[in-house]
Amino acid sequence: MNVQIIKAQTAGMCYGVRRAVTCARALGSRAAVYGELIHNNDVLRELKALCVQKIDRISDCPRDKTLLIRSHGISASEYAEISALGLTFEDMTCPHVAKIHKIVTENSFEDSIIVIAGDPKHAEVKGIKGHCGEKSTCFVVNCAEDLEKLYVSEINFRHNALILVAQTTFSRTKWKDCKEFIEKHCTNAQIFDTICNTTTERQREAQKLSRECDLMVVLGSAQSSNSAKLADICAESCKTFFIENVSRLDIKQIKEFLSEKADVKIGLIAGASTPAEKIEEVHIIMSEELKGNVDLNVESVDGDIDFMAEVDKTFKRVYIGNRVKATVVAVNRNEAVVDIGTKHSGYIPADELSGDPSALPSDIVKVGDEIDCVVTSLNDAEGVVYLSKKKIDSALGLEKIAKAEADNSTLTGNVAAVVKGGVIVVCEGARVFVPASQSGVPKNGKLEDMAKKEVKFKIIEVNESRGRIVGSIRAAMKEVNDAVREKFWGEIAEGKRYKGEVKSIESYGVFVDLGGVDGMVHLSELTWNRIRHPKEIVSVGDKLEVYVKSFDLEKKRVSLGAKDPDANPWANFAKDYNVGDTVNVEVVSLTPFGAFAQIMPGIDGLIHISQISRERVTNVAQILSVGEKVDTQITDIDEDKGRISLSIKALLEPLPEEEEDDAGDDVLGVPSEEPEEAVEETAEAVEDDAPSTI
Repeated sequence: MNVQIIKAQTAGMCYGVRRAVTCARALGSRAAVYGELIHNNDVLRELKALCVQKIDRISDCPRDKTLLIRSHGISASEYAEISALGLTFEDMTCPHVAKIHKIVTENSFEDSIIVIAGDPKHAEVKGIKGHCGEKSTCFVVNCAEDLEKLYVSEINFRHNALILVAQTTFSRTKWKDCKEFIEKHCTNAQIFDTICNTTTERQREAQKLSRECDLMVVLGSAQSSNSAKLADICAESCKTFFIENVSRLDIKQIKEFLSEKADVKIGLIAGASTPAEKIEEVHIIMSEELKGNVDLNVESVDGDIDFMAEVDKTFKRVYIGNRVKATVVAVNRNEAVVDIGTKHSGYIPADELSGDPSALPSDIVKVGDEIDCVVTSLNDAEGVVYLSKKKIDSALGLEKIAKAEADNSTLTGNVAAVVKGGVIVVCEGARVFVPASQSGVPKNGKLEDMAKKEVKFKIIEVNESRGRIVGSIRAAMKEVNDAVREKFWGEIAEGKRYKGEVKSIESYGVFVDLGGVDGMVHLSELTWNRIRHPKEIVSVGDKLEVYVKSFDLEKKRVSLGAKDPDANPWANFAKDYNVGDTVNVEVVSLTPFGAFAQIMPGIDGLIHISQISRERVTNVAQILSVGEKVDTQITDIDEDKGRISLSIKALLEPLPEEEEDDAGDDVLGVPSEEPEEAVEETAEAVEDDAPSTI
């Protein structure tokens, strides 16, 4: 007997179901599914083994779990209940079902009639009905005959605005009959063809394939609406076996049915809830058994054939989502070629090897490496399987990252990319998004400067179900800085010396970064020489030797000095100069009350306006100019305050009319009507015009 087995191209899980199952597998014990996630007992047993909880009421959902809404969708009132309870949820409603919800919601107005073609007991239909507004009337029909009964019994059915939609898995043949009836009898009707395209294509292929084959095997659960419809379609054309999995496959009965035929064609198709690996199991068993390649008639203890055990002995199952061990056999610029122990050629694209988009495959793996991967795409016809190492690494990394969030520990990673609004850091195989506000880069800084750099960061958000991880470099930097500050304030003492970096410059002094703590060096403490602005001798970024002059632990402020005590010019001045000495000085600045003149580097004296001339002076600039050198006499030295009084007048010959008044002058030559205190206060006002250092 020559046997040809034809597997339908549309066989297996549809997008909506696959998405829901993938989400449930990812959540595992953290998921609570409202109702049965899928009409497939094998998958349900798998999810149960993963500790995915099934609940029958939304209110039964534990607060520490994520509620999973299955692809069939739920009613508007159930969404409201979820919101009222404040539950975390993942909405896996099939996009095609969600579209129907939108249609009936938008058309639910007063006196409108919503007609749903489908199974009234099906979860999807119940959900659709739950989106029909209170002002509208809703009916569920399963065939054109049901519509005819409504047309006779409901008076408003003929005249009111009518909306017709269909369950996504509704029979295409029945839908055609329903449409024809509505178009013929209801003039005020809108018809929305909402049967899923995948369902339509699957039913068309089932019809075509069944007409070409001697026998059809339909794989799916009896509870699956779309699987049952496939079986009905196939049964119209040929002998059909409707089974749930390989354990229900009766090879003996199939052989008896085909025994009198020389050339046999068998078609294999599956419903939208059937996993790919289950289809592959049936396909291989039929291929091997019916073609006589291997004897699998081994009885189990209870006398039945244990097909699952025999399958495991003869082939390694490969399906999307399957985690496998792979050995690297070749590496090129675009991918790694791997052996997974099956007939398939395995490929891992470069972007599935690592979360770092700039990394080359050769940077990640080398020939001979054994790595864990997950199947992402499968083409049995061509014998090719595509895998991802990155997804496995990411899943393992996610566990470590979640622990780091709970422990508030610091992680280390590399900045893989600069994206809109932040940067991507790769850590433990997972991609962590760090917003610009958490990058530690100043507002005027460039995020691009962080590319390829190793950074330390904290985890501030982990959403495992969405694969979203948010980190903060700034938080890690703050923790380090806080520790440095705490140590600094615990060890600070007057006179302690530091080497810091000039962080900013103001007119009254400079701020120096001591390593997490900023201190200020007042202008007067920056140098022994007279300067007008700190920029004359320092720039931002300069290294500066400083020592602690004073500090305030409560306000966390520290005043610094940068002048070298050993270079204090007062020491040399005190040895070489005394009151009454004549010195040649250089005028360095003019004020309304006099002039400051340099006696030696770092030592200035004040020539008060009253000591410039024997004649009355009203404008200093008319007598002296900056840079001019003049002879003066030291009239007073105050070492405590660091002040020296000079006089030009003391060296001048007195005018005849003034000789009699000299006795009334004080030691400084200041007229009695302008006491010495006034001179000192005026000088202080000029020398101390900057803010205090604390």
